[in-house]
Amino acid sequence: MKIFLHYFPFLSFAIYFKEFFFFPLFLFPFPLVFCRLERDLMTRTDRFGVEVRERVMWDIREGVVGAETFIPKHVVITTWKNVSFAGGIDNSLFTTNTFQMVLATDEVYTYAIFNYGVINWSSHTEAGGDTTRGEGGVPAYVGFNAGNGTQSYEYTPYSQDMVVRDLTGRGWGNGFPGRHIFRIDERILIGSCNKDIDASHLPLTFAPESGNMLGGTVVNITGPCFDPNVRVMCHFDTEDVLGHYVDKNRVICIQPFLKAEGYIRLEISVGNERFKWRGKYFVETPDAAAEKIFFETDDVHRKAPKEIRINWNAYNLTTNANANIMISLWGYRETTIHPQLEYIDVIEAGLTNTGHYIIAPQNYANRNNINNDLQFGFLQINLTDPQQYNGLQISPILWSKPIPLGWYFGFQWERKYGRKWPRALCDNWIRSDRFLRNFAADLPLCPCTLEHALYDKGRYRPDRECDKDSNPTCLRHKGATHCVVSGTPTGQGAEQQCCYDRYGFLMLSYDQMWGSRPRRIHNLGKMPWNEASKVPTLSTWFHDMRPFYSCCFWQEEQAVGCETFRFERRPSQDCVAYQAPGVAGVFGDPHIITFDGTQYTFNGLGEFVLARSVDAEHRFEIQGRFEQMPPNQHGAVAATQLTALAMRGNTTTTIEVRLRPKEARWRYKMDVLADGRRIYFDRESLKFQHFDGVTVYTPTYLLNQSEVVVMFDSGIGVEVVENEGYMTGRAYLPWHFINKTSGLFGNWSFNPLDDFVLPNGLMLTLNVNDFEQLHKDWAMKWMLADRDLSGLGSALFTREFGKSASYYSNQSFVPNYEAEPENFLPANRSYDIERAEELCGESYQCRYDYGMTLNRDLAHFTKNYYDSIINIRTLNSKRILSCGVLETPRFGRKLSFNFMPGAKVSFECNEGFVLIGDQRRECLSNGLWNMPEYGYTECLREVYYTRRVAFIAIGIILAVILPLMLCIVCGAYRFRQKQLKEDPQWQMSLPRSRASSRTNLRQISNGPDDDSDTDQLGTIKKSRSYDKVYHTNEPLPGKPRIDFPAKKWDLDEEDFTSSEGSGNKDSKLAKDIEYINKTGEKTKQVGRRPLHSSSGQDEGTAIDEQDELDDVGSLQSPTYKRNGFTDLPNGLKQQQYSPTFSAIDSRNSGASSMSYQPNQTRYGGVAVLPNANGQFFNRTSYARPAPIVTALSQENGLPSPTHGASPTPSVQKSTEV
Repeated sequence: MKIFLHYFPFLSFAIYFKEFFFFPLFLFPFPLVFCRLERDLMTRTDRFGVEVRERVMWDIREGVVGAETFIPKHVVITTWKNVSFAGGIDNSLFTTNTFQMVLATDEVYTYAIFNYGVINWSSHTEAGGDTTRGEGGVPAYVGFNAGNGTQSYEYTPYSQDMVVRDLTGRGWGNGFPGRHIFRIDERILIGSCNKDIDASHLPLTFAPESGNMLGGTVVNITGPCFDPNVRVMCHFDTEDVLGHYVDKNRVICIQPFLKAEGYIRLEISVGNERFKWRGKYFVETPDAAAEKIFFETDDVHRKAPKEIRINWNAYNLTTNANANIMISLWGYRETTIHPQLEYIDVIEAGLTNTGHYIIAPQNYANRNNINNDLQFGFLQINLTDPQQYNGLQISPILWSKPIPLGWYFGFQWERKYGRKWPRALCDNWIRSDRFLRNFAADLPLCPCTLEHALYDKGRYRPDRECDKDSNPTCLRHKGATHCVVSGTPTGQGAEQQCCYDRYGFLMLSYDQMWGSRPRRIHNLGKMPWNEASKVPTLSTWFHDMRPFYSCCFWQEEQAVGCETFRFERRPSQDCVAYQAPGVAGVFGDPHIITFDGTQYTFNGLGEFVLARSVDAEHRFEIQGRFEQMPPNQHGAVAATQLTALAMRGNTTTTIEVRLRPKEARWRYKMDVLADGRRIYFDRESLKFQHFDGVTVYTPTYLLNQSEVVVMFDSGIGVEVVENEGYMTGRAYLPWHFINKTSGLFGNWSFNPLDDFVLPNGLMLTLNVNDFEQLHKDWAMKWMLADRDLSGLGSALFTREFGKSASYYSNQSFVPNYEAEPENFLPANRSYDIERAEELCGESYQCRYDYGMTLNRDLAHFTKNYYDSIINIRTLNSKRILSCGVLETPRFGRKLSFNFMPGAKVSFECNEGFVLIGDQRRECLSNGLWNMPEYGYTECLREVYYTRRVAFIAIGIILAVILPLMLCIVCGAYRFRQKQLKEDPQWQMSLPRSRASSRTNLRQISNGPDDDSDTDQLGTIKKSRSYDKVYHTNEPLPGKPRIDFPAKKWDLDEEDFTSSEGSGNKDSKLAKDIEYINKTGEKTKQVGRRPLHSSSGQDEGTAIDEQDELDDVGSLQSPTYKRNGFTDLPNGLKQQQYSPTFSAIDSRNSGASSMSYQPNQTRYGGVAVLPNANGQFFNRTSYARPAPIVTALSQENGLPSPTHGASPTPSVQKSTEV
């Protein structure tokens, strides 16, 4: 490397030198560094060495904000003394300028110190100045240029202005007038105040440019010139803090507690002025902020650790090793709509700043804090007496990552809730969480495998908590190798999490407590951030992390609270309905693969639409810039390559990713711009940056920005990768964009035939092998301009250095339209053709690129990019079947967590439990678990299992024996019924009272001459019923059909109870029936009522029941009078009319079989003695003659109207048929 000093004056660093006769030089991307210098300060006379390096180091540290750790490795001091201007006369030689420049770098950061001593002239004669004093015309340009086409800086208001002479009295770097200090690497920061400019929006210089959301970051600010007697107010987003004066160039503001994330506005006002000095300040969430307090082990996460060891960098507080510090504890809660970050206790005060400390939780066992409901919080370290060390009443603050507070409050919670205080905390949380809304419905589904998760760039990004590249410990997800989370919050502010085991399968909370857990609150929070349940990280810990400790981490995995947390409140979502995104890409010089898989080559020169949505609801635009390939050894190359991508969602921030020039790729490979502002990802806390509707990140293992991923709220992802100066861009679209895309990536419809659609909607049919037709008739129609075009939109690229869309566009550019090298390379270059075949094989894209550029790197990465996108498309197009969740039985375990077709899962129970149900389940090829053969699988305690078996046995007995007994009884009954029908001699035993009663009736009816063969002492024939349906198969064939009149088959109730007697006997006789007993023949007994004579008296001699009872003893007293009987002449007693009991029943029943008849009770019943009364049942019959009983005829047995004056209406019933 050579350093060139020019007389203009400027200083350049290059391998070669070019002389320039004009300035400024910032429009030309030559590999030079130019520094315009104006004056010299007295140079040092001592040798360059340690002293000079130390002087430069401390001047820069104290002069520029953010340079507190700068240690220069190289220093260049250049002085121009008594320099006159060009074109002047002899007298002008006494009009000179003296100035000096100091360059210092540590090979990462570079600083320039400009020292202006004397400025007597401002312009030479060629710039319009006079020849004697160098005044008038256009003053000199003041500034510097990176020289590599990336950045330049013009020092306003001095450059090319008459106030350039004021440089000697301005600046005040390190307190010296005329000293101006700058940082001039990737970020240009000014270290000198400027009071001579005024505008509505002035750039503010501050460092650091980011800080922890919890506050305490010391922000050094430079911009206007400050006065110790003038108040400075700093405005962070919505919070105001007072600035502290350091010197004329610097004030310090302590960042307050901010409920926000990402880039916010930082503004300052001086005195009574408005906030016109502005900048962008990045707020780091507590979970993503740079870790300042380190825990040696994970003991802080335990329920009751013995000790907690912490470390910190002592120089982050002060360089004084003897300074005293204080360690305090803070907590967070959301009891109202306003979030609360509260102070809890002092852990240690007056501790020497040694950088390490051991916390003993037992020392806080007797604390009794009022705010003991705080379950998580932070450790804070700050200076005890900052005034002693920096002269200010402010101190830098170091914060830890969020930690649970069981180690501190555990003793108090045990006194309050008992030894099972984690269960009480968990139950309280479960009750409160059940009142909150359901959030899981809007979450995207988890991919089934890790491969799918890694290539779903639009919806998932690596989880800091468990990242295979940066944090493989996975404390809260043991057994996982990698986790991903949704990149942006859902509409309700929720976040999806998907973790994968060593085999690449999704881990579910139904299987183990370390599985994937969706979160109610996204780590990025939700607008407005200043409300409860919307604060970044803090609300996530309050609603999702905190209960994991109290319900699972501090309890058994199979505790009721943990299972409620895993199965009900935070269950994993399976991947049954997951749909992989569609992929399209561009690479090489350039080659394009559409969403439908169409492959073609297009070498347009300019800015083009790659993909855009035609749906107004989900709008997005992806644009690409193609520039001509650099020339090879044979001359210009008629091909282009992708050099920049710009993209935007519906109303999101515009993101641009562009390739840096070759000379500028030593540190960063690509530039990333958000709304035109460069952003960098070279620190851990800046790896993931969220903007309005879009998240941008780089892989955690990369620091050179060679891979950038852009994620939109709609699920669209764009991946940009750079290797050796060659870019590729891949777009990932979810399925709701099917049939809604257009551009060079085609119409995504799973039909390659409709990919070539013009901006006006007209569809073309083109041959992808005809590069010329495709180029002219279709692809060039998608070229962009600076103005808005119908069907295209306007270009989204940031314009710098006057380069508009027309600067890059060239419609007359004619590329090579041949695909194979043998078709466009001369015949004498057969070696290049063979080399292309050797390097590329079957890839025509690789052969084409090598044949055009003869660059092996381009050919290699073209093939690499082609293989990558083909593999991704193949992976995403493969259908993944999943049987979904198979719950683990409580108090049991699964021997496998696989849920893919063919997986066989066995169950086991813990000791003391018995497995019930299927011991094995299989995932079938149709994506369903096989049906259980023995029921739902569960684990029962042995005592419960024993009870269940006993109850099942009893149930079997009741379910089998009882029905069997009923069947036997029914069978016996049916058998008896059958016997009754088949054997007319079949008899049934009756009770003696009923048997004697019916025998008496039979004797009355048949008289002494009845020749029945029935045993009259014990049984009678069972009455038969003829009320059935009989099939006679009528009418008979060939016979006339005759309808017979209805017949009266038997006596009805009225025939027995009618009071009309025998006076109308003839009217009751059917005319079509021949009566046999019309001549007064002896009638038969057909009822239980006594037979009546024509005079109304009962025929036969009555049996004196009282005489019968005298032998066995009366059941009533001698004075008892039987109700229902009336005295008749001749000393007979007649029972009054009853439809149920007749006089013959009460007196003569069973007269022929037994000499004893029981008395009828006062209610008409028959008194029956107990079975033990053998006298009643075993009494011998009396030898007395049978009474003479008149047979019962149709008119007998009915109440006679002659015994009463007139029948009552109740007995005046007709017996007509």
